[in-house]
Formats: sequence, structure tokens, C-alpha cells
Amino acid sequence: MRALQFSKYGPASVLEVSEAPEPHAGPGQIRVAVRASGVNPADTYVRAGRFQEWIPLRLPHVPGVDAAGVVDEVGDGVTTVRVGDEVFGITDYAQMGGANAEYAVLAAWAPKPAALSWEQAGGAAANIETATRVLDRLGVKEGTTLLIEGAAGGVGTTAIQLAVARGAAVIGTASDRNHGFLASLGAIPTTYGPGLVERVDALMPGGVDAVLDCAGSGSIPDLVRLVADPDRVVSIADINAAAYGVHLSRGSGPGADSPSLEGIAAAGDLAERGCFTVPVAAVFSLEEAAVAHELSESRHARGKIVLKP
Repeated sequence: MRALQFSKYGPASVLEVSEAPEPHAGPGQIRVAVRASGVNPADTYVRAGRFQEWIPLRLPHVPGVDAAGVVDEVGDGVTTVRVGDEVFGITDYAQMGGANAEYAVLAAWAPKPAALSWEQAGGAAANIETATRVLDRLGVKEGTTLLIEGAAGGVGTTAIQLAVARGAAVIGTASDRNHGFLASLGAIPTTYGPGLVERVDALMPGGVDAVLDCAGSGSIPDLVRLVADPDRVVSIADINAAAYGVHLSRGSGPGADSPSLEGIAAAGDLAERGCFTVPVAAVFSLEEAAVAHELSESRHARGKIVLKP
């Protein structure tokens, strides 16, 4: 099968499309003919070698952890889907990849909502799992006030919608050009950077209850000032978070949090009710994956970056 791969760690230029052995569904898994798959910041970190001490890979490696497609193989013990069903989901997090290819094995999935295009569904599941995991850890519920730092990216846009669906009030930081976009998703927009504490205090005089850091831009000292306890801040992007008493939430590797896989189906139900969508920043072919990774690394993508085989 055709697959995106890298045979050594390095910049986006190490990515290439070449033939790879077809994977097959093991017990409790399914295989899909991929229609679209996502590019996540973690994929670029893995490719660059930033995680190699935590997550050793067998090279060449096929990146990508979320995909949507048509089931063409069902593993032992799977009774909820049949060959020909349309689904979206994630690969086994322990493998940190496998989705950016013609075929992918999924470890968790849900029916593809008719309300989402293939591109939207292909880039949805990893962000849904990450956002749900953090919202659960922070106990976000009706009446919670949540600040999301770096809210215009894939996880941020997902977390806004899932938090609003729980009845939370959300403030999201982004550049000025993205403020209308955040408002359309249900967040109160503000600008990141110097003066953040004062801007948030003006918007929410009663304070915020919890913070999700999606940016990893070094703003954690300010984010901690906004809450009663550093434990009320969770980062998914700042590897120095622990120095401030802040939890760094990861889906794989030593110290990883338990995944929140039930969130995939829950978000699918929200999408069918018109309460959840997946903003897509850009769609590329596998052959254009280096450009997709560079866009992800720029931190200027509005929504999810998607690849099509």
C-alpha cells in the first residue's frame, strides 16, 4: 500500500510516500480503507525526534493517529461494525502512528456522522480524545468557566465546542484575525500575550475555574495566576509544565493519561444534532505532507490539517 513514512528523524523534508506492508486488524480492532487522515502537532514532534526517549519507534514509521474510512476488515471480538461501514477513529496510541496511509488499523472508532465530510471526520478523533481527556481531568461541567490558550487550532476548536456542550463558559485566546472564528464556535475571544491576566479579569471579573493550554508558548506563569491552584491548569503542549506545578497531559508514553475514547462517539452524536463541527484548516495529498507538517509547526493553522491518500 502507499503510505507516508520517514526513515530517520528530522525536518518535514524526511517525509516520503512509498510502499509499506498492509496492516491487518487484530483482536478488538478494525481496518479501514482511509478516505482522510489527520496531521497533529504530536505527529511533527514524533517525526522531529522530540519524543524518541519516551516513545521509541521502529523505522520506517507511518505517522498519523486519526482517520476516517470504510471498514474492510474486522478483528476477532468486534461486533459493533461490519465490512462496508463508514467510521472515524484513532489508531493504537502506543504505536503513535499508522493513519497516513491507504489502509489503517483503528483501535477506537464510532460511526462517521453524516453531518461531517470525510475530511472533517478524518481529522476529528484525536482532537476529540485529547479535548475530552483534559475536560474530564479539569471537571468541566455546567457553570464552569474555562480559558483555552491557543484556541484556534485543532484541539482548541474541539475543546470549545465540547465545553460549551457541557454548559461551560469559554474564553479563547487567538490572534485578532481569529476572534470572529472563535466567537462562531461559542467562545469569548481575546488576544494572547502580555496583558493576558488583565484582559481575562476584565472579561470575567469572577475569575476562571480552569485553563487548557494548547499553545505551549511559555505563558504558563500567567495562566497559573488566573486560577486558585496550578492543578486547575492542564497543558498539552508545554514540556516544562511540571516546573510550575501544571500537569502535562499526553496520550502515550511513560506517564500518559488514560485515554477518553468514549468522547469520540459522544462528539459524533453532537455533530448529528448540529452541535459540533470540525473546522478544517487545509487539505493536502500524501505527497504534500511536508507542507502540511510545516503548516502545523507554524502554529498558524485555523482548525485541523488533513491528508487524503
